[in-house]
Amino acid sequence: MDIQSPTVKVLLVMAALVVVLAGVKAASVILVPFLLSAFIAIAVSPLISWMAKFAVPRWLSITIVILTLVIIGFMLAGLISQSMTEFRQNLPNYNEQLAGEFAWIIEQLAGFNINLDKSLIATHFDPSMAMNLATNILSGMGIVLSNVFLILLTVIFMLFEAKSMPARVHVALADPDMQLSHIDRFLESVNQYLVIKMLVSLATGVGIGIWLYVLGVDHFMLWSVLAFMLNFIPNIGSIIAAIPAVLMAFVEFGFAKAGLTGLGFIVVNTVMGNVVEPRFMGKGLGLSTLVVFLSLIFWGWLLGTVGMLLSVPLTMVVKIALESHEDTRWLAILLSDTTEEIGPTHQISLKT
Repeated sequence: MDIQSPTVKVLLVMAALVVVLAGVKAASVILVPFLLSAFIAIAVSPLISWMAKFAVPRWLSITIVILTLVIIGFMLAGLISQSMTEFRQNLPNYNEQLAGEFAWIIEQLAGFNINLDKSLIATHFDPSMAMNLATNILSGMGIVLSNVFLILLTVIFMLFEAKSMPARVHVALADPDMQLSHIDRFLESVNQYLVIKMLVSLATGVGIGIWLYVLGVDHFMLWSVLAFMLNFIPNIGSIIAAIPAVLMAFVEFGFAKAGLTGLGFIVVNTVMGNVVEPRFMGKGLGLSTLVVFLSLIFWGWLLGTVGMLLSVPLTMVVKIALESHEDTRWLAILLSDTTEEIGPTHQISLKT
């Protein structure tokens, strides 16, 4: 067999890729907490840098950030537990309200000679669908929550070594003189992307929470947290976050409030996704819309919920690796949202 043959090379690369992906999927129990730790460390590092401007020792600023994360984690766990308890207590009322809504719908359809069985509809539309959908999404982080101590320790070590990491990356890549400036631009761009995305997601969650509170939808805080978390998932995250809240509004108040709830999600996500986020990110990280969507599916399959949350940063890591080698640069072009040739010094656009 001619190893130099292009066909043989492609087959070898594909075989190696399958082996690597199988190994990553098998090691996801270890890899997922590590990736989430890196995500958290990058997201909170600006707080450490901000406190350093006021001469706060690094060990103290890291301690403050970690304690804040722990408090937020306990509050989130308490919120989910309280929402579940209140939902179980109110379930009989929800069932009664839903029965009234179905009776009205069946009556209206009967006027058009469309006859439906009320009991059949009730078996397929359960008020617990909304809460089950939300809790199932949050429980997708179960593997992460079970390793919370490991994640916190990893975040602490990452934050302590964050200052020296860029220099060590250059040394590891045989570039001690810092000539590969595109590496620094990439690290800075991913950092900015995660920070901006976190702030935009936080604003989205707060906006959704305020809107649902005004409408009087039960468990508005839970839906707000869900909107914050799922906003990290591109394209479909905001749609998934809206489903349980709209279902709950329908169960409580009927079509009118459900429509207003859905309208609130549309308005908030449109403003944040099409006005606020582009204002700070510029053209983004240079990935096509199709690639973003496909990466969501791929990383979700490979790493689960955390892979979906980090699909864009992980795809950018692959893209920058492909850009750095002449033989694979054509793949980087396919992943990008431009027809221009991507060179080793391609700059990722992020507005400040």
